Amino acid sequence: MTKTTSPLLPIVYSEEVAAAKQRGAPIVALESTIITHGMPYPGNIRMAEGVEKLIRDNGAVPATIAVIHGTLHIGLEKDQLEALAQTKDAMKVSRADIAFAIAERRTGATTVAATMIAAEHAGIKVFATGGIGGVHRGAEESFDISADLTELARTGVIVVCAGAKAILDVPKTLEVLETNGVPVVTYGSQEFPAFWSRVSGLKSPLTLNSPAAIANFQTTREQFGLDGGMLIANPVPEEDEIGRDEMEIYIERALSAAEEDNITGKAVTPYLLAKIFEITEGRSLDTNISLVRNNARLAAEIAVALV
Repeated sequence: MTKTTSPLLPIVYSEEVAAAKQRGAPIVALESTIITHGMPYPGNIRMAEGVEKLIRDNGAVPATIAVIHGTLHIGLEKDQLEALAQTKDAMKVSRADIAFAIAERRTGATTVAATMIAAEHAGIKVFATGGIGGVHRGAEESFDISADLTELARTGVIVVCAGAKAILDVPKTLEVLETNGVPVVTYGSQEFPAFWSRVSGLKSPLTLNSPAAIANFQTTREQFGLDGGMLIANPVPEEDEIGRDEMEIYIERALSAAEEDNITGKAVTPYLLAKIFEITEGRSLDTNISLVRNNARLAAEIAVALV
């Protein structure tokens, strides 16, 4: 469990988020890595502004989270969002280095893990993202496992995503989540999704069919005193998906290229996403934007149901 934040920690709330907190309005946290490392400018700012608007349209307040010049921002003003979208050298910060970015007055985009930490500190219960990190393929040799999984086990935030990124070893990712006691709920489907594809070939551990049911489940967990977060897997809209078999061909080609170029560590995911974008001639990005918007909509509905 994350300890109480010191009042000395430099945290700034946007005007919109501060007002929402004061009146007890529903808030949805958003990560910033997708802006700085997920897609190029100006597509990234159009996506970010569109997702924030979608959350507002569904009755909640968006809180995009980032570290800017050593200050943790919970919610970004319009000019800050625009500046972040054009930042070339932002760190990609997770649990291990979010405090480093603040201490060294750096600018850092938050991963799923870092966004969860910041959201919990800010009292935000729901977070929308694209896909979580997980166990990388070949992890039995590389031991490359995302900090997102351990964060889900320790930090009490509901994470709405389109499943684990399909570039990962999805069966092993689900095993690690199960071992750590993280509830994995697929929304409206018996099968766990695979990011760009609606199905992964794996049965979902749990299924719920409404935002109210998800909110009720979370409330019951809190009454029980259960630590940790909850993963909500929301399949990409059918009209925008890339089929599982087709997607696997593109992923294998991208993985081969990463191995040839000796890509390792935090550089792996951005490299693979860029390579898949290239191979699919932009289709993967279109699907990515669709699923992020779909997740933001559901996250807003859950946040509203929790109030």
